[in-house]
Amino acid sequence: MKRDMRLYVQDILESIEAIAEYVHTLTEEEFYKTRQVQDAVLRRLEVIGEAAKKMDEDFKSEYPDIPWKKIAGMRDILIHEYFGVNLKRVWLITKEDLPELKLKISKVWQEIKDRRGEQ
Repeated sequence: MKRDMRLYVQDILESIEAIAEYVHTLTEEEFYKTRQVQDAVLRRLEVIGEAAKKMDEDFKSEYPDIPWKKIAGMRDILIHEYFGVNLKRVWLITKEDLPELKLKISKVWQEIKDRRGEQ
């Protein structure tokens, strides 16, 4: 049985929020020194990428302004080239890319709720 697309959207939104919580008080230098936070952020980025990969193409095509392939590609890099992960790039993703993605995914989440008549 296929997983409901709204669950993938929820996974992405929850992971973005978790990452923001992990890094909100850290400086870039503190992030580089804090292995636990790095691991937590990397894991959540993997979840975001995996959710994007598992979503139906028809669903993703409804939201062409979301860079689905780029999101899934980041997951592939994290999984397959773990030792080559660029922490500077990860930091920039958390500070620059994820806030914008959160806005877009929040709109998708709201549309889904509106379609279902949820509050």
